[in-house]
Amino acid sequence: MKTVISCLLASVLMIAYAAASDPRNFDTGLLIPDESYCDQPYIVVAKNGEWVCTMTTGRGRESQPGQHVVATISKDQGHTWSELVDIEPPGRIESSWAVPLMVPSGRIYAFYNYNGDNIRKLRGKSIKIPTLLGWYVYKFSDDNGRTWSKRRYRLPIPVTAVDRRNDWHSSVQLFWCIDKPTIMGGDVIFAFTRMGKYIHDLGEGWFFRSDNILIEANPENICWRLLPVTERGVRSEEMGSIQEEHNVVPLNNGDLFCVYRTSKGYAGGSYSRDGARTWTKPMPVTYTPIGRKIKTPRACTKIWRATNGKYLMWIHNTALQLHSKIWPMTGRDLAWLVGGIERDGMIHWSQPELVCYVSPRRGVSYPDLIEVEDRYFISATNKREARLIELSRALVEGLWRQSGPYAVTQSGIVMSRKGAPDGPSIIPMPRLPKLSSGGAFTLDLWFRLNDLSAGQVLLDSRSPSGAGLAVTTAAEGTVQLELSDGRTSVTWASDPGLLTTGERHHAVFIVDGGPKTISIVIDGRLCDGGNDPSRPFGVGRFLTTPGKNRRAEVVELGDVSGSEQLRILPVLKGHIENLRIYDRYLLTSEAVGNYRVSCSDSQ
Repeated sequence: MKTVISCLLASVLMIAYAAASDPRNFDTGLLIPDESYCDQPYIVVAKNGEWVCTMTTGRGRESQPGQHVVATISKDQGHTWSELVDIEPPGRIESSWAVPLMVPSGRIYAFYNYNGDNIRKLRGKSIKIPTLLGWYVYKFSDDNGRTWSKRRYRLPIPVTAVDRRNDWHSSVQLFWCIDKPTIMGGDVIFAFTRMGKYIHDLGEGWFFRSDNILIEANPENICWRLLPVTERGVRSEEMGSIQEEHNVVPLNNGDLFCVYRTSKGYAGGSYSRDGARTWTKPMPVTYTPIGRKIKTPRACTKIWRATNGKYLMWIHNTALQLHSKIWPMTGRDLAWLVGGIERDGMIHWSQPELVCYVSPRRGVSYPDLIEVEDRYFISATNKREARLIELSRALVEGLWRQSGPYAVTQSGIVMSRKGAPDGPSIIPMPRLPKLSSGGAFTLDLWFRLNDLSAGQVLLDSRSPSGAGLAVTTAAEGTVQLELSDGRTSVTWASDPGLLTTGERHHAVFIVDGGPKTISIVIDGRLCDGGNDPSRPFGVGRFLTTPGKNRRAEVVELGDVSGSEQLRILPVLKGHIENLRIYDRYLLTSEAVGNYRVSCSDSQ
């Protein structure tokens, strides 16, 4: 009995250690203090090197009474934080959605919503969300966030068509901001969303630009210009009613690019070539200017320009919307980055890389990027906790290297076989890390199929009990990976339409026991579910179908190595040219690199 208990305890400790050691695990990130609810934990690095984080918090839930904006200070890059400092105190008037800016003098501004007219009713009925309306205001701190000006200053928002058509017919303005202001030469610019209907409806993107806030000490003398110079903000009727959470980055050529969320399964994007005066018609954000859409749900799509002049964008790589009643995920439980490189005034995006995960149906969003001394940090929130995670530098910079140069990844190879003969063969099967302990592995193979009929077997390590793995052809001309530890089985297939009879193809199956995912990269392209509405995502999960309580449970797969033999081509009309097995998950960028370097000559 003691032996059984010891084994169980050791197993639990191994799983806990694996989760704790995975920097992508949001639940183990550095905790930023809050009151209970928390949102938009945005950070600026003060002149003295301290980190000042502003956020929206409250003792209730989102938009409940007492919600207000605060600051907290870290002297050790997020390991410990000061007690919360009120920018606005909790009380009768709500303050929300603070975004910070530090100017060269060291002064820190915080811009936020303030329900200054104490709006509580619409057409005689009480409103539940009084936090997305009112005044747009700011305060400042001249002591690195420790105290804030008693006086608040109001940003001017001239009435336009979006206000005149709202439910209050312009006597109340609806808006909020998720965009941390950006310094662009001698100016500062930031985007915000104005709404034409209460609430979360008929959104448009607008921009504040100041040409003297960086040098003007008197807040009353700061000049603000509202852009664009038209009656309508950034919006396209073809993208539906939900167009919100606009944010903007300057391009290296002096232009601007704005992205925002929609409920269509992709983000909207628009360029300005004249300093935000006018904007191109918004279009879906795509990997290349005329490429496939980058999938992301109605969730904060955040873009940043790094100090090296390249770009990062936070997405969720799925078209699944937030409150799904069918799928056991939120659409926000996996967070990804894509890396952007500017070419001819347009941003070209990399394939996505998973950077953060949380428990199913919780979700993490509203991120900020902090870049310090060649290190990259992300702060984010699940609305109950705000945390800070450090990104692998290799992961971030790998996104920008997906366009080359390339090299075959050698780290973690436990088996490599080049030029498998035509016809079946058997080789030793390496032992793979246990997925239930947070382990991971990757299968990387070049192959050619003479036909795409389902049921062909490329690789098979399954034992008589069924434990093991198999790569097979499946319906709609796809390849799939089947995994089993003898008790539990999981299967995931590639996107349809990517394979062609007689053509040489590269497939990478990335099995990751941290987030419990199976990702498939075909010919350098990470599968995202394609246009199939029944597959709003391209990543398989080890999850059960949610029951009546809509809670999904993680399926713990153990050892899926199977037998000691790996059968190659037991049933296949075609052949495998090259096979590698890694005892870790490959980054998407590594999978892309393995494909690119071997496109013309398999390594």
